[in-house]
Amino acid sequence: MPKPLIALDWGTTRARAFLISETGAVLERRVADRGIQSVPPGGYPEAFAELAGDFRHATPDAAIVLAGMVGSRNGWIEARYVPCPASPAEIAAAAIKVDLDAGTRATILPGLSCDDGAFDVMRGEETLIVGLGVSDGIACLPGTHSKWAEIRQGRITRFASFMTGEIYGLLRNDSILARLAEAPSEADAVEGAARGRAATARPGGLLNTAFAARTEVLAGRMAGGAVGPYLSALLVGQEIAGAEALFGRGQEIHLVADGALAESYGTGLRARNHPVRIISPEAAFVAGVRRLAGELSA
Repeated sequence: MPKPLIALDWGTTRARAFLISETGAVLERRVADRGIQSVPPGGYPEAFAELAGDFRHATPDAAIVLAGMVGSRNGWIEARYVPCPASPAEIAAAAIKVDLDAGTRATILPGLSCDDGAFDVMRGEETLIVGLGVSDGIACLPGTHSKWAEIRQGRITRFASFMTGEIYGLLRNDSILARLAEAPSEADAVEGAARGRAATARPGGLLNTAFAARTEVLAGRMAGGAVGPYLSALLVGQEIAGAEALFGRGQEIHLVADGALAESYGTGLRARNHPVRIISPEAAFVAGVRRLAGELSA
């Protein structure tokens, strides 16, 4: 990068702002509950000023790049999806410009689409995948709607989404299983997760094994505190099995996660004989947005 970069990962509920030096060091960072759903029509320049106006004043020559849901049809302005397969250069070429004020413009990055038998989309995750710097491999980005992506010769060739986090919330909090669920102790968490991973391998599929979170408690064979960890590990295992059906078994997985998600998915992947490389979402975003910003100025 020839100059500093102000980069925002601007999602639906939260926004993460970074001031990045020419060498890639994060000089400042900020996280705020200022996602696009909190921004009124026409309010994006003001929202940007709240999030990163001081970054801009400190480094007036910095490039400004925005990624995530800010480029959706519900965001500032729609940056249309780039169809897969797509290279970093092709993603950057589809970016659009917006005016922050009379003298400053920002760039909004597009999302990706994929039609691999079923139409699928991502917006924001493509920046993290680019940040992996992988020429050939498989990436896993856990979350409310997890993304798995295949990279070949430096291009994102195809991907698939899994509603794992959302389904966990529904089952744990809003289904009949919630009636027996309790806050887990450390022992409950270990037991529940082990049971959930084991249940993934049983015949019957998710709809059958999820109900066992209720019946095992009723039978006195599992504590109520193990219900949540059981469901979490079961759903992660089912997600991994589904991704294996799409992308193959035993491959090294580039896991973009930290904290509990990194631990949960790392354990689940290794249990199914996948070598795992873990990178934090922040590190992947910073590397990816710098790469795409470099393509913009190339």
